[in-house]
Amino acid sequence: MSTTVSSVHPPVEVIIPHYRDVGRLERCLDSLSKTRYPSMRTLVVDNGSGNPELEQRLSGFSGVRLLSLPVNRGYAGGCNAGSGSSTADYLVFMNDDTLHEPSWLEELVSAARRDRRIAALQPKILSLPEHEKGRRVFDHAGAAGGMIDRLGYPWCYGRSFWGVEPDNGQYDRPRELCWASGAAMFVRRDVFEELGGFDDSFFMHMEEIDLCWRMRLAGYRVMSEPSSVVWHEGGASLAQGSPEKIYYNHRNNLRMLLKNMSVPTLVWVLPARFLLEGAAALLYLLKGRRSGGAALAVPRALRDVLLRMPETLGGRRRAQAFRKQDDRALFRGLPFSVFLRR
Repeated sequence: MSTTVSSVHPPVEVIIPHYRDVGRLERCLDSLSKTRYPSMRTLVVDNGSGNPELEQRLSGFSGVRLLSLPVNRGYAGGCNAGSGSSTADYLVFMNDDTLHEPSWLEELVSAARRDRRIAALQPKILSLPEHEKGRRVFDHAGAAGGMIDRLGYPWCYGRSFWGVEPDNGQYDRPRELCWASGAAMFVRRDVFEELGGFDDSFFMHMEEIDLCWRMRLAGYRVMSEPSSVVWHEGGASLAQGSPEKIYYNHRNNLRMLLKNMSVPTLVWVLPARFLLEGAAALLYLLKGRRSGGAALAVPRALRDVLLRMPETLGGRRRAQAFRKQDDRALFRGLPFSVFLRR
């Protein structure tokens, strides 16, 4: 019996939520067209951009289709809409400000096929501006793989409070992760659908961490695959330190904890976190008048966490229904606080 291309190279669909800057999107699609993988298709999800030229601009790219949404549903909603129209075995959720090594996808598929327990993979994500200067430096959005401390704060290999590290091969071994970056996130479609996909109500920021947390709760693995390399232009959606970015990060982080942590863990984590949220607001305020919007973003986030509590608790019931791992196993070996991590 002959071996078909699809059995050797299972179909993969790259889903790119898009809102603005068609030129940046075209650069991404041109890079993807050089991918050495025969069973890849690309879906661009127009998140209510209202750009009448988009379909014509995309017509020159082979294997690319367009899904137009009437309103902006954010990263989470746009990706969910795209996954609902796909029949591929694997999906890649990709930012439109990325470039890619030709073998990036083949390496991810190979890793996923070696272990059926793997539900998500992250490539090595390097900073595009630094790449253009001839340097290999990790990107802020995911770097060499996402982790989380016992207080629920995310952190990454290859990234610290003082900046990002140069890529000297120090993270070239595949490793277990807590989460894979949404800048370039490879998932098994059946697991993604089984767990309900991204939480639409997050809109943007940390929806991938929430999803990977649910994957791990359900007994699946999240891994890095550093032989796959993607370059990312950070800050193309919301600039680092903008009040809106701070708002979404604080709001969604707390909602994620409420959905995924066990009750005994929440009993001690939540009081500590609310104190730290207050400290964060004060710190933003002390940075000066320009940071006033940032300081107000924190109480606004806390207010909306409380207002959306019924919705969050519904998400919690769904997440906990899949639980096969306890928190002790999920947090084993992780630091108490990223601030104390060496």
